[in-house]
Amino acid sequence: MTVAEDEQVDGRERTLARQILELVFRFRRLEHADDPCGGQPCDDCFATHEERVGHYVRSGEPLHFVLPAFPAKSRNPEKVVGSLPDLGERISVEFLQSFCEQVSHYHPTGARILICSDGHVFSDLLGIPDEDVTAYRTELQRIIDQTGASSVSMYSLDDAFGAMSYDEMRRLLLDGYATPLADIRAEVLTDLGARSLFNGMHRFMLEDQAPLHPGLSRTKLREHCKEFAYQMIQRSRAWGDLVGTMFPDSLRLSIHPQPRHAEKIGLHLIRTRDSWLTPWHGVVLDDGLTLTLVKRSQAESDRASLVWRNGRPSHYVNPHFRQEEIAS
Repeated sequence: MTVAEDEQVDGRERTLARQILELVFRFRRLEHADDPCGGQPCDDCFATHEERVGHYVRSGEPLHFVLPAFPAKSRNPEKVVGSLPDLGERISVEFLQSFCEQVSHYHPTGARILICSDGHVFSDLLGIPDEDVTAYRTELQRIIDQTGASSVSMYSLDDAFGAMSYDEMRRLLLDGYATPLADIRAEVLTDLGARSLFNGMHRFMLEDQAPLHPGLSRTKLREHCKEFAYQMIQRSRAWGDLVGTMFPDSLRLSIHPQPRHAEKIGLHLIRTRDSWLTPWHGVVLDDGLTLTLVKRSQAESDRASLVWRNGRPSHYVNPHFRQEEIAS
């Protein structure tokens, strides 16, 4: 092949990689809602991920994404209606499958998404029984099978460490991959990105834990959740590093908002006005036109009706609900 032909092939591969990334960026969850790269990704947005996408384009293999997500339902009854996956998870699984199919429009072999379920990573911190996490994951796998989401699969601590107690798995995860908490605290003090993540996690933990500790003062609850936030960041990083070690060539997705040029790409799984809300921290509200993720308290304050399917609460409906009433 001549130099000119090589350049032509390289140009086609780069164009294809950009087309695929443009598709990914359509669903990007950015750290700042008004980020100009949200509407028009810049060259640096593409450059961060082009080499990984190009690897799959050149090999002809399906693109491989890893998504640490789908841990377990929140214990906060103001956010969710049960401990098992509901319509929110079902819609999200169907979206992930549809996304992989959309990739095949540009790349014939499409894509695969590995959900790296991190419920057992955090369950002891959040006071969620490991049995509930396992039941959640089992039901999520049933949804994947039932919906025919053949491009979506799951990976968890069980797959990483095998047969042992979850306490032992968590210990091995932290021993092998955790950043010392003192280093994380120092980073939060000096790095704007780390501080933004911490502040977001702290606000989230305050909101999630407040109804579970009615006897604590606001000041004590803030301190309580501050330590939680540091430990959540530590474990999230440890799990992400383990996943990165096991799947080094995969593109990395996140359910949290991410800076525009970060190695991980924040991904919206379902329509929502709150950039931190997820199916396991909210409920689906069907207004007859759209399906939107909201907190349970928000759906009920608007007098939406709870829908049951297969003997379990599924989602809320309110045909008179106006989307502009959803507060972020």
